[in-house]
Amino acid sequence: MLQRLRYALGTPVRAKARRNRAAFLAALQDCRACQEQTLARLLRLHAGSAFSRDHGLDGVSTVAEFRRRIGISDYERARPYVERMKRGEFSALLGPGQKPLMFAMSSGTTAEPKYIPITRQYLADYRRGWQAWGIDIYQNYPRMHWLHILQLASNFDKSRTEAGTPCGNITGFVQHIQNPIVQSMYSVPRGVVRIADPDAKYYATLRFALADPIVGMAMTANPSTLIQLGELTAKHQASLIRDIADGTLTSPSPIPPEILRTLRLRKDPARARALEAAASKNGRLTLHAAWPDMQVLAVWTAGSAAAYLPRLREQFPGVTIRDHGLSASEARMSLTLGDETRSAPLDVTSHFFEFIPEEEIDSTQPTVLLAHELEVGRNYFILLTTSCGLYRYDIRDVVRVNGVEGTTPLIEFLHKGAHISNLTGEKITESQTVSAVTGACTTLGLRLTAFTLTPVWGDPPGYQLLVEAGEVPEDLTTRLGESVDRNLAEVNCEYDEKRRTGRLLAIRVVDVRPGTWAALVRERQSRPSGSLEQYKHPCLAPDMAFKDRLLSLMGAGDPSRAA
Repeated sequence: MLQRLRYALGTPVRAKARRNRAAFLAALQDCRACQEQTLARLLRLHAGSAFSRDHGLDGVSTVAEFRRRIGISDYERARPYVERMKRGEFSALLGPGQKPLMFAMSSGTTAEPKYIPITRQYLADYRRGWQAWGIDIYQNYPRMHWLHILQLASNFDKSRTEAGTPCGNITGFVQHIQNPIVQSMYSVPRGVVRIADPDAKYYATLRFALADPIVGMAMTANPSTLIQLGELTAKHQASLIRDIADGTLTSPSPIPPEILRTLRLRKDPARARALEAAASKNGRLTLHAAWPDMQVLAVWTAGSAAAYLPRLREQFPGVTIRDHGLSASEARMSLTLGDETRSAPLDVTSHFFEFIPEEEIDSTQPTVLLAHELEVGRNYFILLTTSCGLYRYDIRDVVRVNGVEGTTPLIEFLHKGAHISNLTGEKITESQTVSAVTGACTTLGLRLTAFTLTPVWGDPPGYQLLVEAGEVPEDLTTRLGESVDRNLAEVNCEYDEKRRTGRLLAIRVVDVRPGTWAALVRERQSRPSGSLEQYKHPCLAPDMAFKDRLLSLMGAGDPSRAA
C-alpha cells in the first residue's frame, strides 16, 4: 500500500525530473551559448559581494572581460572571504540576501580544511543534476518504482561555525531535508549518519539495510565502501540476523543514546529466517543473496576507483553499475547519462568551466580553453566558476575528453593532478606529505637525504614511505611509519577518516637501494627539459608504478625492507 501511495504521489516529481533531463540534453547541443549564459548568471548572482567588488567583477558579463579581471587560483584566494562568512558576514562572498545553508568540508592544501558554502542555488543545481541523472534509471529499470534505495551518506552537522552554520557533508544535508515520502524510499534511517564511530555506523547501516528485502539500488561514492559492507556482513552475520529477529541493535561500539532514540527498531523474525536460509545456502551471508532484486550499483568508476570494480562485480554478479559523474564538494562537474560508462557530459547548465592542457599546467602562461574548444583524446586540468562563489578555481582534477554529446565534451576523470594522491578520497598533497614526514623526523631525531610517499595497491590499499637503506635504523622504522601516519591524519581530515574507517592501511616504511635518489636525479636530468637547477624531488608520487620504475632504474630486484 505504501509503495502504491508513494508511486502516485511521486508522479509530479518524476515529471519534473524528466523535464530537467530533457532541458539538460537540449543544452548540450550548444555548449558555447549555454556556458556564456551560465557565466553571466553566476556573475549576477554574487554581484555586490565583497569578493566581487574587490576583484572588479560587478557589471562583468562576458567571458573575455571576466578573464581579464580575475586570474586562475586555488581555494586560498577564497579562504579569507570564507572565514568572514563563518563569522556571519555572508556578503563577503555571496550576493545580497544570500547565506550558506551549510559548509561542505573538504581536505585542503594546508592543515586547514576547505569550507565550501552550500547556498540555495547550489543546492537547487545539485538536486536538479541528480534528478536528471536518476530519472533514466527509473525509466530503464521500471522495477525500481517498487524497490528501495540503500544510500550511504555522511553527517552534515559535524561542527558549527561561529555564526552557527552547520559544517559537514552535503549528502547528509540533502537526506536531512527530504520530505517523508521520499525518505520512505531509503532503507537506512537518516539518524544513522549522525553516528560518528565508523564501526558503529557501518553496523547500524547493515542492521537496517539487511532488514529490508527489497533494496534495488545501492548508492555511495567509493565502491570500496560496498565491498567493506559485504565483508562486515559475513563477519557479523550472526549478530545482525539476531538483531533483526529481536528488534535490537547490538553495535560493536556504543551509539550515543540521543541518536539511538531516533532509530525505530522493529522485530522481524520472518526476515531473519530468510537471511539465515540465504546464509546456509551460500555458506555465508552475502549482500547479493540478501537483495536478489538489486538493479543498479551507483558508484564512482573512474580514476583509482576502477581498481575496486572487479571485486564489486564478484560481490554483485550481473548487476548494472552506473557512475555518478565527476563531483566534489565544490561542484558537480559532469552528469553520466548511461550505464557502464565513465564518460559523461559537463554539467554546462550549473557551472562555468575552463581547461588547461595537462602538459601546460606548470607553465606561467598556459593555454586556457573553453569547453567547446577541447579536443577528443586529450587530457586537461579543469577550472571551475561556481554558484558557491569560487572563480576560475583550479580543483587539480585531470580529465580526458572521450567524445562529444552535441557540442559538449564527454569527460572521464583520470586522477588528481601533480602533487596530489587520491586512492579513496583522501586527496593527499605534497605539502601535507612534507609536513608529516619532516615533523616525524624531527620528533625521532632522524635526517633523511630524501623520501617519497607513494600509494601501493592492496585490500585495502595504503601508502609506503620510500627511504634509502641505512638512513632509518631498524628499531625506528615502525615508529617512523606510525609518526608520519599520525601527522598526516592531523593535517588531512579526509585521510584521518579513511584510516579510522579501515579504507586505508597504515603507512609502511620501505627501503630502496642506496644511490636510488641520485640515479633518479640523473634520469630526470637526461630528459630534454631536465636541468639540475629545475629538478624537484617527488616527495609525493601518486603513481602506483613509481617504485617499480625506481627498481628498474637501479637495474636490480627489490631490495626493500618493510615494517
